[in-house]
Amino acid sequence: MLGLKLPTDPRWVDIAEKNIDEILIDHAYCEQKAASTAISLIVTYPEYSELVTAMTALAREEMGHFKMVHDRILKRGYTMGHDRKDEYVIQLRSFFPKGGSRATQLVHRLLIAGLIEARSCERFRLLSEKLEDKELAEFYRSLMVSEANHYTMFLQFARKYGDREVVDQKWQDLLEFEAEVMKDLGKKESIHG
Repeated sequence: MLGLKLPTDPRWVDIAEKNIDEILIDHAYCEQKAASTAISLIVTYPEYSELVTAMTALAREEMGHFKMVHDRILKRGYTMGHDRKDEYVIQLRSFFPKGGSRATQLVHRLLIAGLIEARSCERFRLLSEKLEDKELAEFYRSLMVSEANHYTMFLQFARKYGDREVVDQKWQDLLEFEAEVMKDLGKKESIHG
């Protein structure tokens, strides 16, 4: 359903389980960044009323997710610490060339956001199925559904604001690129790494 060309190595869950504090902290920052992306789209593209409405709801939802993750961090006696760079996102953002029309830039941002959500959904599914901590496994199952909805929403908006055939080709090219990126990731205690 997600269209990912390279599934996560199942051994990533073992790394995640042994470093669940780092996974939770990284996840909290991912939720913050997702809310920030939604706000950035509102600020940059206010003329797209339907997008603004959807991104307003998304920003609120992502901050709600952040609170849920942060509550679990505190409950376990951890602290957030400093944010780290997300190598996965940095590499994805390098795929599309800079410049172009506003509409093209919007489509590129929507496609990248959609792919980040798709990969998060896949990782949350693995955590929901494999974690021995049943409370956390159930938590990740509930978030997996949200991530799938976000992924489809971003892809639908990209197709709405760009030429469908061009957007679908860009999406396939981005999926191929992401598969190459993922070959070098999956060995760290982070949501995407």
